[in-house]
Amino acid sequence: MLLIYGDLMPVRLLEEIQFWKNQELEHANMISQLIPDLEPEYAQVLSEWEQVFQKTEETARGWLTSVSKNRQLPEPNMIEQIELLLKASVYQSEQFVQQLEYMRQYSKAVQDTSAASIMISHIARESYVFVSLVHGITNVPLASISAHPPEQPTGPQAHIHAVSAPVSAFDNHGPNGPQDAHLAPSPVQPNAGSPGIRAMIGNLKPQEEAVHRSFPPSPYSEQAALGTGNIPPYSTSSAYVTPAASIAKAEQRQEQTDAKVETGRLDPHRSGGTSPPSRTVPNKPQQDTAYVPPGGHRLPPLPYAYQALEPYIDETTMRIHHDKHHQSYVDGLNKAELALAEARRTGGFERIKALEGELAFNGAGHYLHTIFWEIMNPKGGGMPEGELRSMIERDFGSYDAFKQQFSKAAETVEGSGWAILVWSPRSRRLEILQAEKHQNLSQWDIVPLLPLDVWEHAYYLKHQNKRADYVRDWWNVVYWPKVNERYLKARELKWTPF
Repeated sequence: MLLIYGDLMPVRLLEEIQFWKNQELEHANMISQLIPDLEPEYAQVLSEWEQVFQKTEETARGWLTSVSKNRQLPEPNMIEQIELLLKASVYQSEQFVQQLEYMRQYSKAVQDTSAASIMISHIARESYVFVSLVHGITNVPLASISAHPPEQPTGPQAHIHAVSAPVSAFDNHGPNGPQDAHLAPSPVQPNAGSPGIRAMIGNLKPQEEAVHRSFPPSPYSEQAALGTGNIPPYSTSSAYVTPAASIAKAEQRQEQTDAKVETGRLDPHRSGGTSPPSRTVPNKPQQDTAYVPPGGHRLPPLPYAYQALEPYIDETTMRIHHDKHHQSYVDGLNKAELALAEARRTGGFERIKALEGELAFNGAGHYLHTIFWEIMNPKGGGMPEGELRSMIERDFGSYDAFKQQFSKAAETVEGSGWAILVWSPRSRRLEILQAEKHQNLSQWDIVPLLPLDVWEHAYYLKHQNKRADYVRDWWNVVYWPKVNERYLKARELKWTPF
């Protein structure tokens, strides 16, 4: 995070909280998936942490929406609440790290599962990156955070608040007022049987009328934050449109029509959207009129078995990567598209900035992963042939030079992201790009041909922190016929060169 945001720093911190809590949520889920025989007490703690991280992420996202809706910088009262949320977020990460270490040392299931201990250590380091990041970039008053609260019991526990005893974030709980609130939240043992849990952010709804008028409340009500209400994630009212049953019915009708019209095998990557029934006209090419309506994206099936890329990419990684991570991008994209469709219907564009951000992140993640599965195959490896090979040699000097540059680009992506071979219609040549996350620090006006996912979830179970080893193994499953197919279509797109 850069130090140039000035008055926008509170907003930037909310964005960081949202990103890191979402990542910690994925990490907690990943541990559960990797170690199915994890002892019940540890499994319950992870489940509770998932809820804690989810509620904190939702709160940060809700406040970002509030700021965007008002189109003004956060007021002092809201900044005070951001301080509390940041304090709670740091405390969560520190406690999560401690409990992961406890689990790594004392869980027999962890010790008996190959690579589990290494993965947990890495996840712990990732969470501490957030802690270090906060302390490294914030200044008073946002840096007045206690990253070292009083010691808690060392046994496994998720640090959460019982709903039966909510604590107002606006009350004076310490000698210095709200800044001392929640320094040592009361831990709830996993078997305590509380009626619900809340992330360590106290009662995030303004309780005092004067304060309530001073800045907009989060669109996330108490019920929504606890998952007990029906309020959806992108709206404060029932106006939010969920994926309609009519979409599913239309998809079913379309699939039945396609099955009758098509004479060959259905393309496993055919769009899941709706389209008018096809009419077969002799000697006339059939146009592809299928499209994906807003909120109609689906997870594409893998074109091979989960274990097909062994020994280079392991089965467990493929299952988690495809079924969990890619699915989350599909879900996020659908929600953003439906919320934007509702905004167009009502003219309510107050949440446009947050929704466009969700659209970019999840949309890029969905599309890149869809290509990623296709350009790998158990019959992969070797070198490209034909025109693609000639173009690589023209633009990079040789295939070896291309491979070396691509590998180094993948190894040096900062944080999580991608290395991508692309076709540039404007310069009419191939290029190698990096992308942070899915959509940041890259180029527009290009066509991706060969993407390599270097997010940790793509390789950590097998390769741990050795990204270079993962990249080296990945070349053995690159399916050049599919890359060449994409290139032959992309090269037809040419813009006026400048």
